[in-house]
Amino acid sequence: MNSKPIRVALIEDEKPAARMLHGLITDLRPDWEVELLPGNVTGAVQWFATHPHPDIVFLDIHLSDGNSFLFIEQAQPQSAIIFTTAYDEYAVKAFTVNSIDYLLKPIHRERLEEAIVKYERLIGNHKADLQERQDMLEVLRSLTHPEKKYRTRFLINGVDKSYMLQVDDIALFHVEGHLTQALTFTGQEHTIDMTLDRLSEQLDPDLFFRANRQTIVHIKAIVRIAPYFQHRILIYTRPEFKEKILVSREKATAFKMWLNY
Repeated sequence: MNSKPIRVALIEDEKPAARMLHGLITDLRPDWEVELLPGNVTGAVQWFATHPHPDIVFLDIHLSDGNSFLFIEQAQPQSAIIFTTAYDEYAVKAFTVNSIDYLLKPIHRERLEEAIVKYERLIGNHKADLQERQDMLEVLRSLTHPEKKYRTRFLINGVDKSYMLQVDDIALFHVEGHLTQALTFTGQEHTIDMTLDRLSEQLDPDLFFRANRQTIVHIKAIVRIAPYFQHRILIYTRPEFKEKILVSREKATAFKMWLNY
């Protein structure tokens, strides 16, 4: 008994590029069902609201009426995603992780086949859940908003004086009791009058990653990583932290994406 054919949706705002990609895919995988969707956020979201979600989406990062993260937020596609982009390769390194890939325009047949084979290899794996998609979305936001400014320092209020703490000097933030602490690369701790949720909004996502509910870690503090129980990731840092820093299974793909950028 034959399995159901793979259903593919193309979301591309340039019609010639969409037709070319459609032709390449159908040539490489003639048994796949490929459909061209509107190349804009509004039309693509409407299509997803009224049709069964396809198995895989080839998604242009920049659509005619907005960035692709708007489509992801609104449509919540239950599909594997391969991004397409005219950006320089440096800008899309973050997408070369297990569950997604990217194609740099102009798309070449050999590179497309690599992405398809990668998808086919991953079909048996679990699909990314909502949290994982949200984490990947945060990375996408950081890539598509390079002009955003982030916090560079904190004013720390001491008992008898106040002093400046530079963000570049901080290896990680962690919650201890009801307080947020900043651990510097020299091993000193400072109390920060801010929650980790607020810090996540103000710190540069190229440099800091929210590993879990208790910890935000700086990229330069990470010495190595290792697999841990239940598909989690253990982070080793310098300075060494007194507790295990674990990345959950849901955040693992986004974490690897972040490390690879």
